[in-house]
Amino acid sequence: MFLRSMGLIWTIIQELDWSPLWISVKTGLAATLLSFFLGIFAARRAMWAGSRGRAVLDGILTMPMVLPPTASGLILLLIFSRRRPVGMFLRNAFGISVVQSWLGCVVAAVVIAFPLMYRSARAAFEQIDENMIFAARTLGLSEARIFRKIVLPNAAPGLLSGGVLTFARAMGEYGATSMLAGNIPGQTATVSQKIAMVVQDGDFLTAGVWVVIVSAIAFAIIVLMNLIFAGRRNHAYHH
Repeated sequence: MFLRSMGLIWTIIQELDWSPLWISVKTGLAATLLSFFLGIFAARRAMWAGSRGRAVLDGILTMPMVLPPTASGLILLLIFSRRRPVGMFLRNAFGISVVQSWLGCVVAAVVIAFPLMYRSARAAFEQIDENMIFAARTLGLSEARIFRKIVLPNAAPGLLSGGVLTFARAMGEYGATSMLAGNIPGQTATVSQKIAMVVQDGDFLTAGVWVVIVSAIAFAIIVLMNLIFAGRRNHAYHH
């Protein structure tokens, strides 16, 4: 029985359409790259804002984290619909269509995953010793140089861990992606959508295989994040 089950699983693996995994990884990488720099920029701006302005900005930027993904997806669909001003402008001026396209996968993943990167970057910046920044200012360093030479190096572990979490969230996004990009095989169908489809078809064994694959990737991401923190602690201990 065990050998028969393993043989069946191996047959399923050989017959799998790997495009959903490739689309998910590609979407996760693109969304992480965009969210990484946007998150750092937004976190830096938030640090400069006053307490009231920071509270409002923080609420706006982290709202996708607490909204249901389908609600965020509906908002994005209303914004980028070809019948709406933004979607119509992008299509007529640049020939860009966000709805029902891989670009829609990226946009949805960025919106959903960005708050994680923003919160991680802001937490990393807040933990930096302000005395180092004050000392650099007394030495005449510009704010841009202080940010490059002091803030970024000291915040690097937090930024890297935020990037890892962002990738994991972007790769596993389902609700907003389904609303905005649809489920087009070979174009916008991600692993999350594939699992939902095969479960609806009653093929729980194939769904289980996909779950194992995704779980292995998630485990690798968690290990990577732990290694980043361990390296940071070892560096701090030796210095």
